Amino acid sequence: MKTATARIAVLKFGGTSVASRDQREIAFARILDAREAGFAPVAVVSAMGRAPQPYATDSLLSLIGGAAGTPNADVLLSAGELIAAAVFAQELSAMNVKAIALAGWQAGIITDARHGDAKILRVEPDGVRELLEAGAVPVIAGFQGVTEAGAITTLGRGGTDLTAIALGSALGAERVDIYTDVSGVMTADPRRVEGARIIERASLEEMTELAEHGAKVMHDKAAGFAQRRGLRYAVKGLASDKGTMVDESYESSHPVTGVTSSGRVTWVRVIRGDIENPTRRMQTELEMFRRIADAGISIDQVTINQAGVAFVVEGDRANDVRELLGDLNLAVRVREGCAKISVVGAGMRYAPGVVRQLVDALSRANVEIIHCTDSNITISVLVPEGDVAQAERAVHDSFHLEDKTS
Repeated sequence: MKTATARIAVLKFGGTSVASRDQREIAFARILDAREAGFAPVAVVSAMGRAPQPYATDSLLSLIGGAAGTPNADVLLSAGELIAAAVFAQELSAMNVKAIALAGWQAGIITDARHGDAKILRVEPDGVRELLEAGAVPVIAGFQGVTEAGAITTLGRGGTDLTAIALGSALGAERVDIYTDVSGVMTADPRRVEGARIIERASLEEMTELAEHGAKVMHDKAAGFAQRRGLRYAVKGLASDKGTMVDESYESSHPVTGVTSSGRVTWVRVIRGDIENPTRRMQTELEMFRRIADAGISIDQVTINQAGVAFVVEGDRANDVRELLGDLNLAVRVREGCAKISVVGAGMRYAPGVVRQLVDALSRANVEIIHCTDSNITISVLVPEGDVAQAERAVHDSFHLEDKTS
């Protein structure tokens, strides 16, 4: 049956969703449901399971001693998704549903040459469209692409989300569903916050901010790609087929949509010492940032004012920062063992007092505020790592995020 006029649905299935025959059968049901609803489905799959399962990404990487980010590693790691796509397509075909497995390059995913963390330059999905027109279900190996020169690349951790979003945009898909083992994006981490609930709707901008600041259910680069393209999508539980709808047209009346946290970081505060000349002071700061960048250290939560410069780096990097900046006539203060709490909500643009409420909640919970920065719809606070769960609960309770009507 030809499907030239059918609406397209891109369905992404993560590693746990394709790890066993039982899980794959639920995924097949989602594909059949989409067909029954009048959609032409495209499946995008991750590698099967998690380590120590043999075809998981980390299991494959262990074969070469964990050395990611090289051309050889990308060839090896791409095999995990290829195996998953072939098994998925073969089993689906056995159910009398014509299905064809495709590698990333066959699906038209063209990337730059940054191995291990490639950027998608464009998508040329003609081969996918041909299969759809022939009534087949294309099953795409996610997480991978190809350079202009024909080298296999991978898209970084969580890159199958990015494959699905990019294909959905290129195909003009009416539906893009990201299936996971949890039923959508939550207001907080349920392992730490008892009252955490599913966020039923969020804006594209909110989802990007949540993903970038620690929410693991959606890949941050995929969320950012969708935001730039204005692509509506859903994050759903495989078993429930329900979850979070992410849509640019959505505007919440509540100032905060969710709270999230990210792992152990080091806070750095730099005082300029006796540098009085403004030009020399600026040159010194530029040299500081150059050295940090050249060392491959990414910084976050940057503030620059008359008192000096403050920022955050991942992990315990106090000694590294001191060594890099030791000869620049700067007083460098560092504090390891910190964590970042981020409060996200598009509604805070129009709601005064969000910072006051956040500070009050942490103060009442006896959580020290080490550093604070804010952007358009996000406020991030640095706290002692040991207090992160307490801080997350306090903020969640203060903004009544457990209440679906809030």
